[in-house]
Amino acid sequence: MEKVYVIGVGMTKVGEHWEKSLRELFVEAGLKAMKDAGVERDDIEAVIVGNMSSGFMQGQEHLGPLMSTYLGLRGVAAAKVESACGSGGIAFHYAFLSIASGLYDCILVGGVEKMTDVATPDVLSALIMADDQEYVASTGITFAGLNALVYREYMKKYGVKQEDIALFSVHDHKYAKNNPYAQFPFEVTLEQVMSSPLVADPIRLLESSPISDGAAALILCNEKKARLLGKEILIEVAGSAVATDILSPYEREDLTTLFATRKAAEKAFKMAKVAPSDINVMEVHDAYSILGPMHLEDLGFAKKGEGIFLVKEGEIEKDGKIPTNMSGGLKARGHPVGATGIYQIAEIVLQLRGEAGENQVSNAEIGLAQSVGGVGSSVAVNILRRVR
Repeated sequence: MEKVYVIGVGMTKVGEHWEKSLRELFVEAGLKAMKDAGVERDDIEAVIVGNMSSGFMQGQEHLGPLMSTYLGLRGVAAAKVESACGSGGIAFHYAFLSIASGLYDCILVGGVEKMTDVATPDVLSALIMADDQEYVASTGITFAGLNALVYREYMKKYGVKQEDIALFSVHDHKYAKNNPYAQFPFEVTLEQVMSSPLVADPIRLLESSPISDGAAALILCNEKKARLLGKEILIEVAGSAVATDILSPYEREDLTTLFATRKAAEKAFKMAKVAPSDINVMEVHDAYSILGPMHLEDLGFAKKGEGIFLVKEGEIEKDGKIPTNMSGGLKARGHPVGATGIYQIAEIVLQLRGEAGENQVSNAEIGLAQSVGGVGSSVAVNILRRVR
């Protein structure tokens, strides 16, 4: 396989972009990534777009040629990848495979979602499509409701208090305040989280990721292209893997373990030839606070039921054992669902370059980004390494 490098990063601020369209957000991020990489339009051979719900929310599909058209990239290969909230991370995986195979030298991969164009009930209708529309969504349950079932089972099975799980939201906001791309760049207290309104019992509003607009993009290339561009710092994609689980959580033997995360992590660690103890910085998919501790466990950093102790004991802080969600996570950085996986990888790239500002982790050389579609129905784990 060819070695694959991330040489360019571009992001828009996450928020409510009433003045910008879906295509404008993607083009803004894409052009920033191209400028950061130092590539011209003729260098780009393919465009891969991660997106979940443009057909439902904007009435617009065929995003590959749409975005390549507005980027001025006529003639390139282009397509959309959809895998619910994991669309961005999985789009990145396929971009990685396309270069690793030797088929392409340089690819622009991005993610975009514009969720504020429609009313909240319509957003909920879009999100529940991450599960079985015919057999699950027809009951009236929301996506938050599915995660609430997981939350209750986790507390019951491991004897964990909600206050301990809710600390993950407090952690996210602590770092979002330093992130110029964050939707909610301010701190919150545990008392504020626990007194916020219920969304789906026991999940509270300040434990839930927001409705967000945003786009992020990355430029990937092979070693020959990277050397020609004379990059001083190279960020290699050391491992990239995707796995799936039974679509609906109610059909699984254990609601509190995400099989797809464990499977994808196992593959990615093996490919990268590293172990969890080698990871210096990490971004995990915490659309709801309960997912944060669960992912710490399923990725191999804690035993089942003990992920909360990493949070309580400061081990996921900037100077902790495994700095996690230095971006503010989905909760505070924001969660434009199809773009989230790309944002996560972009944040890891900035960390490995030493460009993460006040949230910079010292001596970060290996980073991991985990992106989740549905309630763990599809998961991408991507491991990046600084090589010079």
